[in-house]
Amino acid sequence: MMRRTELKRSTSQLARNGFKAKQKVPDSAPKRLKAKRKPLTKIQKSAKGQPCTLRLPVCNFDPATTVWCHSNSYSDGKGMGLKARDEEGCYGCFACHAFLDGGYAGRMPRSLLDTYFDLARAESQQILKTMGLMP
Repeated sequence: MMRRTELKRSTSQLARNGFKAKQKVPDSAPKRLKAKRKPLTKIQKSAKGQPCTLRLPVCNFDPATTVWCHSNSYSDGKGMGLKARDEEGCYGCFACHAFLDGGYAGRMPRSLLDTYFDLARAESQQILKTMGLMP
């Protein structure tokens, strides 16, 4: 007959394994913060409530969703990780802005989209001049 003590396992054998215990990070350790966005410029702020000047076929014509759309052309100052200058942009609703930033692929030739943008930029620059935000 077996004794009960023989069936019992010692806890010291379970405690030993090849893994080290996690070390707790002290509360005083610096935490990583998200990068803050740059503040909006006067031109970008002026887009609030403006009508869309792009008026692409997908336009929702809602001034509440209008933002300042930067040019996607390298000649206007756009580069890898850089936006074009604010002066090289136009007012666009959410739908037109999404379409401009790549939603046109397969639906419209790039040259036609550039024509829409150039017309909208000229109209937006006139509005900025009347507001005194552009010389």
